[in-house]
Amino acid sequence: MDKQRKSELMEIARQIRIGTVKAVHAAKSGHPGGSLSIADVLTYLYFEEMNIDPKNPTAQSRDRLVLSKGHCAPGLYSALAHRGYFPVEDLVTLRKTTSYLQGHPDMKHTPGVDMSSGSLGQGVSVACGMALASKLDNSPRRIYAIMGDGESQEGEVWEAAMFAAHYKLSNLCWLLDFNGLQIDGKITDVMNPTPYDKKFDAFGWNVVECDAHDFDSIEAAYKAARACTDKPTVIISHSTKGKGVSFMENQASWHGAAPNDEQFEIAMKDLGAN
Repeated sequence: MDKQRKSELMEIARQIRIGTVKAVHAAKSGHPGGSLSIADVLTYLYFEEMNIDPKNPTAQSRDRLVLSKGHCAPGLYSALAHRGYFPVEDLVTLRKTTSYLQGHPDMKHTPGVDMSSGSLGQGVSVACGMALASKLDNSPRRIYAIMGDGESQEGEVWEAAMFAAHYKLSNLCWLLDFNGLQIDGKITDVMNPTPYDKKFDAFGWNVVECDAHDFDSIEAAYKAARACTDKPTVIISHSTKGKGVSFMENQASWHGAAPNDEQFEIAMKDLGAN
């Protein structure tokens, strides 16, 4: 990736992080930690990787993205807003009764959301169904899903992994946001789901790893996924929970908490907001 494009994507990711924090602060609730850890990945998917058109968000030919860790909706909404699906100014209506931006993604009311999600494990499972349908339709569309590392403790995830490999869903790409933390602390203390590479390999997947905050690494991972034509791909994305906000980074306590006014000002300064 050339330096200019990388610089552009870094700026978009910064704006997505700002929008995420503004939304959660305005709502006084939400999930900032895991939203910030996937900001760069969301940037790459929506601004570089996927075949999408914000002006025609329901086009049958579009690629699909399922945010399986649906509690990180603030990050998804910020990415969609900055991509042009709806006004950035609407982000601060997050979780308001009259808002179309609720605490978890809603495909019936939010432009650009391809699947309602939130019950952990179900999103990646639905993505498998989408991928199989695309294969049966002989469609070139690709299906992407983002799951959490804590989410991988769900048995349904591994049933879906077995399904995807069995049907050779090479048009399916999961990204596992491996920040090592979940609501109750370290994933290895709560219910250790590692080693991911060996498990997914044993399940018959193409396994790729990346640095979730380096666009060259992210690009290489998605190119490797496209190059694999006989099995599904999982990208193990090594990330930092709360990335970009000093007091949120690597803190499980920011899995589902909103910054107060003083903390919000610190976060805006950290992110270089005007």
